[in-house]
Amino acid sequence: MVVIGGNPAALRAAIASADEGSNTLLIDSGGIGSKQGKPSIAGIAASVGEINSSAHRDDTILAGGENTDIISAARACGEAVSIISELERWGLVFRRDEEGLPYRSNSPGHSKARLTGCGEASVREITRVLEEQIIKRKITRRYDCQITRLVSDNKQIRGLIYLDIISGEVKSIQAKSIILATEGYEGLWKSPMEGSGTGLALAIKSGIKLKGMNNFPIHPLMIKDTNLHIPIEILDAGGQLRKPNGDDAQPNDVLEENCVLDLRKMNQNDKIWFDNTISNIKNRTNLDINVDVIPVSSSVVTTGGIPIDPEGRVTLDKGKMWFTGLFAAGQSSNNGMHGNGLLPGNMLLNDLFSGQIAGSNASSWAIKEKFSNSSLINSEEIKYLDEIKNIHNPGGKSVGQASTILTSLANDLLIDSSQYSTINKSLSRLQKQGIRLTDKSKVVNTELLTAIQLNHLMMILEEILLDN
Repeated sequence: MVVIGGNPAALRAAIASADEGSNTLLIDSGGIGSKQGKPSIAGIAASVGEINSSAHRDDTILAGGENTDIISAARACGEAVSIISELERWGLVFRRDEEGLPYRSNSPGHSKARLTGCGEASVREITRVLEEQIIKRKITRRYDCQITRLVSDNKQIRGLIYLDIISGEVKSIQAKSIILATEGYEGLWKSPMEGSGTGLALAIKSGIKLKGMNNFPIHPLMIKDTNLHIPIEILDAGGQLRKPNGDDAQPNDVLEENCVLDLRKMNQNDKIWFDNTISNIKNRTNLDINVDVIPVSSSVVTTGGIPIDPEGRVTLDKGKMWFTGLFAAGQSSNNGMHGNGLLPGNMLLNDLFSGQIAGSNASSWAIKEKFSNSSLINSEEIKYLDEIKNIHNPGGKSVGQASTILTSLANDLLIDSSQYSTINKSLSRLQKQGIRLTDKSKVVNTELLTAIQLNHLMMILEEILLDN
């Protein structure tokens, strides 16, 4: 059983798979611990201290609108406290309130204080704790491996092909079941390092129709002209969004006006939980939060993905069929929980919830299934060897140029949706031109890796345009 990814959803899926008894392999394009550096936009939303999770469910539905899958929202919200409890047993150190319970921050969209976590370090610390559990279970792990395609036969998983970034060799793995649990596709608006959408691209190559690709929720606290994100919980620690005239602002106002974040009245007791954020602001902008306000802008958070059923199985034909042996979790998946919007704290919650579900069910499938058709995997590996030789186009755009053009097209998509036809023509032209590589070496060719990821993002943007 193979889990593709290295984020909390992938790690939780691998843990669940191993606990169910299958021989589990975790494989990712990054190195061990690389996902710990991902910025936290919010902690985990959980109904700690509430009678039940119904208010959390209702807030989720209100944020997501009519396209929210009510059952998915209810299931995830209902498991949130258990997920918090499990992380605590595994050693996660939460912020605490006076009663000793995990501290809950107020956040826009929540009717009650519900965001738990470790301040700015929620993603980092959760990833660290999950990686410890991976080590304890002796789960096999391969890193610096870019997955390039899934191998299937009659819509049933047989294995995968990947590029070993260190050696430059193309290799294959035979698998009974696979979980796609990679990062989102935020890299469309930034750089591939911010999210190359590998899982979604692999699904597109396998003929799977994605879901919810035209939903673009935003995070309102990105420091302007940087890639630094500030957790939404800082607004409950004395931070205040303000309009240019000094009036209080709401998160959605950031889309329309040049808002600033005022941290001058930030609570002293809370600063320890955002110490690294404060240091980064000083180092990157030379602004002192005790004196200056910080210009902020919005950034896209992706929620579109591969359609899955309640068991985490990838579905075809509007849920009528299962792509046998293929599962998805986290930002690679779309179970309808987020609808058209995103309630703060629900992203990390759904990562852990969907990861556990997919891992458990994929393992159960792998244990009872038998290997078959290894010759197909060998032939697909040979095909990709020829394909990778042709990825370099001497007359194409450089990696940097291709990335800049792609980012520009993605931003145009957000600014004016009526320009879909023009954007589609520009994207087709970029795809036809191809990418020019300056590094021809085989070993540790990071330029080649970026080129592969840019091609994945182009496929995803094309899917977004087709979905309109």
